[in-house]
This record gives sequence, C-alpha cells and structure tokens, in this order.
Amino acid sequence: MFKTRNMLLTTMGVALAGGMLAALLAPAPAVAQAPIVMKLSTATLNDTQHEYFKRFAAAVEKDSGGRIKGEVYPASQLGPIPRQIEGVQFGSIQGWMGPPEFLVGIDVRFEVLSAPGLFSNYAQYERVMGDPVVQKMLFDLGAAKGLEGMGLVPIGPSSIVMRKEVKTLADLKGSKIRVLASPFQLELIRRMDASPVAMTLADVLPGIQQGAIDGALGVITVWTPFQYQDAAKYVMENDQPYVSSIVVLSKRWMATLPPDLQKIVRDNAAKTSKEILPFVTEFFARQTAVWKSKGGVMVSPPAAEKAAMLAKVSTIANDLSKDKPELAAAVKVAFDSAARNK
Repeated sequence: MFKTRNMLLTTMGVALAGGMLAALLAPAPAVAQAPIVMKLSTATLNDTQHEYFKRFAAAVEKDSGGRIKGEVYPASQLGPIPRQIEGVQFGSIQGWMGPPEFLVGIDVRFEVLSAPGLFSNYAQYERVMGDPVVQKMLFDLGAAKGLEGMGLVPIGPSSIVMRKEVKTLADLKGSKIRVLASPFQLELIRRMDASPVAMTLADVLPGIQQGAIDGALGVITVWTPFQYQDAAKYVMENDQPYVSSIVVLSKRWMATLPPDLQKIVRDNAAKTSKEILPFVTEFFARQTAVWKSKGGVMVSPPAAEKAAMLAKVSTIANDLSKDKPELAAAVKVAFDSAARNK
C-alpha cells in the first residue's frame, strides 16, 4: 500500500514539474502595443481645417492598422496659435494647420501666398496651391525649425467683417482692423487707410465685442462658424488677399516613426489635400448663404473702387521684398506660378 502511494506521489511530482517546465519554455503571449498618438491642432472649428484633420486622422489610423491613433483638437483647445506651433516644433503636438502667415516668425517667406494681387480668380488660386514648385518651397521652409510641411489647401478670398455698417471701401478709413502677423497684410490695411492690429484668432471676437478693434480681415468660413454676426454683421468682400492653410507636422515626432508609418503619414497628407478640394468650394458657398440667413450682410464694393484698391495694393509684395533677396525670390516663385496657371 505504501509502495503504491509513493509511486503515485512520484508520478504526480514528475507531471507537475513537467508542466512547470513546459510553461517556462512556452512562448510568452503577445502583449498588445499601445497605439502611437498623433495630436492634431488647429484654431478653427467646423470648417475646412477641422474637416481636413478629421479625414487625415481617420485615413492614417486605417492605413496603419491602428498603430497610429489620431486625436483632433479644434478651436485652440491646445492653446493659442503660437503655443500650438511651438508644440509641433518640440513634438508635444504632432501636427498643426493654419494660415502660413502665422509662421513668419520662423521664416518670413511663409507670407508669400498672402501677397495682394497674386490671385485673380479661384481656379487660378487652386492650381497654384497644387503646383509642386510652390509646395516644395513652402514645405521646406520650416525644416530647420522642426516643421515638415505636408499639405497646402486653398480656403477662399478674404473679406473684412465690421461692427459698423460699410457700403464702400472708403468707409473703412480710420478703422482698427485685425490682421495676421504678416507684413503684407499689415501694409494692405495701411494702404486702405485703416489701422492694422495683429492678433491671434481667439482674441478677435472678444476684441470686436469690447470695441478694441472695429473689424477683422479674414474669411467667411471663420465668421459663420464662430457666430460673428451677433457682434459684427457687415462683411466687405474686398477679395484680397486669398487665404490658404498649410499643414505642418513635427519633424522630431516623424523621426520616431518607422519608415512604413512615415510613408503612411506623408501619403495621406497629400491625398487628403487633394480629396478635400470639393468640400472647400462647397463649404465656402454654403457659409456665405448661412451668413445671410442669420442676418449678416454681404457688401460688394463698386467695381471701379475695387479696381482702384487692387492697383494700390498689388505692388506690396515687390515693395516689401525688394531689399530682402530670399523673400523676393519666393515672391517670384509664387507670381510665376500664378502667371503659368491663369
């Protein structure tokens, strides 16, 4: 009896030891790797920039098989525009989209697309945005400061939103009008006999409401989503300059990605830039209609007055770049492209 019991215990011990050895030798179960977060930031809301990032994030997540997860932060949720741009440079934010004029502190040539008189119609404007020569010039400008350009998107012609009623361009005289931090835009407003005030987007509507400024140079696709009509219902369609948006991603972050993911990110940025174009034109037209439906007023200056204004401001790019060789060269690239794409 005791012999049988000892044999049973021995057999159980061997089996237990064998099971433990098998467990030790078995391959460890695969641990699910957390996705790489791609935070994308913009100052606007429910517009082309917001739509671009939603599409871009979804495409990258899909094509990467979930290895990259896009998070979109519109309406300056990650801070004012200068802080968003700094975040991209340092890699704490992976991408930013906005008017390239906000990057003039990095390189003054970023303002070249806001040269008054550069574009005379939307079709020409769209073709220049897609010109590889223009894109390469702008995409490379921030490389030394941690930014990689990946997308360039047309938004539309400028307008000036005003608190007071305006019927002609002459009615803008003496007004304080917000602009981007671009010498071209500053000079544009001066030549319209008004006073330019550079400020970030988050400060514009409060500035109008409090009377710190009388109006702002921008685009209807900002005025409507942010409900400007309650504080400033008059929009002067001056059409100059045309407003564009650039997509920049963090070079520091991109360098951490394996080559296949880098390609997915770049390919989808280029793809989204093309596929969003129908949305851009439809959205611009729809926002104009929405503005009017909410009580906003659209004012088109007399043709003769607009032509006189254009003649007055169309030399700004050449005048302000004549003593700056690099800026002058960039201006030439842009105007040469506009001439080829009339």
